[in-house]
Amino acid sequence: MSSKTLITEFETLLGTDNVISDESGRMSYAYDAAVLEPVLPEVVLRPTTGETLGETIRLCNENNMPVTVRGAGTNLSGGTIPESKGAVVLTNGFNKILEINREDMYAVVQPGVVTAKFAAAVQEQGLFYPPDPGSQAVSTLGGNVAENAGGLRGLKYGVTKDYVMGVDFFDPAGNLIRSGSRTVKSVTGMNLSSLMIGSEGSLGVFNEIILKLVPPPATHRAMMAIYDSVSAASETVAAIIASQIIPCTLEFMDNVTIRAVEDFAHVGLPTDARALLLIEVDGHPAQVAEEAAQVEEICRKMGAVNIRTAKDDAERNSIWEARRAALSALARMRPTTVLEDATVPRSKIPHMVRAVEDIAEKYNLTIGTFGHAGDGNLHPTIMTDRRDKNEWLRVEKAIEDIFDVALSFKGTLSGEHGIGLAKAGFMAKEVGEATLDYCRKMKAALDPKGTLNPGKIIGR
Repeated sequence: MSSKTLITEFETLLGTDNVISDESGRMSYAYDAAVLEPVLPEVVLRPTTGETLGETIRLCNENNMPVTVRGAGTNLSGGTIPESKGAVVLTNGFNKILEINREDMYAVVQPGVVTAKFAAAVQEQGLFYPPDPGSQAVSTLGGNVAENAGGLRGLKYGVTKDYVMGVDFFDPAGNLIRSGSRTVKSVTGMNLSSLMIGSEGSLGVFNEIILKLVPPPATHRAMMAIYDSVSAASETVAAIIASQIIPCTLEFMDNVTIRAVEDFAHVGLPTDARALLLIEVDGHPAQVAEEAAQVEEICRKMGAVNIRTAKDDAERNSIWEARRAALSALARMRPTTVLEDATVPRSKIPHMVRAVEDIAEKYNLTIGTFGHAGDGNLHPTIMTDRRDKNEWLRVEKAIEDIFDVALSFKGTLSGEHGIGLAKAGFMAKEVGEATLDYCRKMKAALDPKGTLNPGKIIGR
């Protein structure tokens, strides 16, 4: 089928308003939040029902048109950068919360539901959906599952994969594949839901997602521990974990990040501090009181020069707004922002923080480090200008050094942002060629034409 005839076929299926074929319209979907070259897709498609979504995938596959599914495009690894002769399939028209079941504590959603809106709807029902990626105000649940997104509460509550009870998805031929269930326990058949989580759209296209919900914590207490030493702050993280207290959130910010956030948000952060920890414990009131006291004692023992405890919800919100502003604040410093999420075992956090400082000095770069220190998931963020070719070469070397250091500590390339195109070339360093070969054989068996998001995770 010719390209023009195929687009006419899509317009008949989806309606002309849901097919974008002009160049200016397509350009909006040529890139995502990763620092990678844009690629102009052939067409952008917006199904609004499961039936038209499946038919869209079937038509693309039959006509050898690669498909890249896109939620909000907030991923930081190039997972939604399309193919030049491919289709971008949008999920923003496929965005209904189909069910919130209070009695059995689960929800059924379409993939285009925005994460924060879902969390708010669940909260209104007296339940709790813990995954909270930094992009939750715009990111979608389909994208969260595809990238296995994390968030600030990952330390205690886990990441997206811990809340997926099942997914229905379309294979490349447009067949609807069912996996998982609405039951707490289900071991029927192969665990296809787990196979799909984190597959970045390379093995199937989500139709519906079943998500586990939990009761909300009875209360919480947030505090800010301030340090005049980066080492003392990072060693405090290891000390808290070693004491077998698991805060719901344990975040780290270095001085570069503190100053950037304060300049951006004006929330009263101590700009002369070398580092700070943002900590929250939650649960039963008696447990929260006891653990908060223990955490405060550990912080002081490890060298905190001051500890501020939020007196009310307004102060608590102020603390977390400051943390959530970190990336936006750093991004204002230079034209290009490269955020990484190499992750290490928690005991190696002090070593990783020092290594990033050394790498910044070695390559004469400004790197702000913040992140989910409690689960070893730091975000070294390089502020640069990609138009400066010499500086960009240093950035690329610094990124490779960061990955090498993390792997030398038995860490991993990504804690929550996925692999996409950005890190596909580094995969062999972590998993080995035999593992990549195994994954490529599986991809070829399930998607013989290579229709679904080719090139992501495992390369070509």
